[in-house]
Amino acid sequence: MSEPRPDPTQAHPALAPEHAGAVRAVDHSRRHPPARRVVRTAVSGQVLDVAAHEAAVSDPSAGAVVSFAGVVRDHDHGREVVGIEYVAHPSAAQVLADVVAQVVQRCEIEAVAVSHRVGPLAVGEAAFVVAVAGAHRQEAFATCALLVDEVKHQLPVWKRQQFTDGSDEWVSCP
Repeated sequence: MSEPRPDPTQAHPALAPEHAGAVRAVDHSRRHPPARRVVRTAVSGQVLDVAAHEAAVSDPSAGAVVSFAGVVRDHDHGREVVGIEYVAHPSAAQVLADVVAQVVQRCEIEAVAVSHRVGPLAVGEAAFVVAVAGAHRQEAFATCALLVDEVKHQLPVWKRQQFTDGSDEWVSCP
C-alpha cells in the first residue's frame, strides 16, 4: 500500500508556525543565511520579460527559481476583452519597493525581482511579473504567492478593460 499524499492546502511542515503570515522555513541544510536580495522592483511602461526576471534572481545557493506572470486574458465575467490599460498613482514605485522589502524580510529566500507594467497592454502581454530564488521549492513558491497577493492588495494601480463592443470598465479603482 502506498503512503498517503500530503494535502497541498496545508502548510508545509517545515514552515515555522510562530511567524504568522511569514514564509520562514526551518532549514539546517544552508551554509549561510539567506541573502534576501531585492534585485528589481519597477513600475514602468516597458515590456516585461519573465526570463529576464528569472535570470536576475539566479543564485548559486538557490535550488529553486519560481516565477509568476500575470497576463492579459481575452475575457472577464463573460465579456470579450481586447486590451487593458494600467494607470499608476505617482507613489506606486515606492509602494512596490516597500511591499517587496517587507515581504523579503519575512522570508528565507535568496533574491526577488518584481515588476508591474503600466500603459496599454494587448491580450497575452505580461502585466505583472514576480521571480523568486530560494534554497528550496517550498519557500520559493510560498514567497512568490505572498508577493503576488501583497502587491495586488497594496499597489495603487488601476485597470481599465476594453471590450469588443467598444465599451470599457475600470477595475479596482477607488
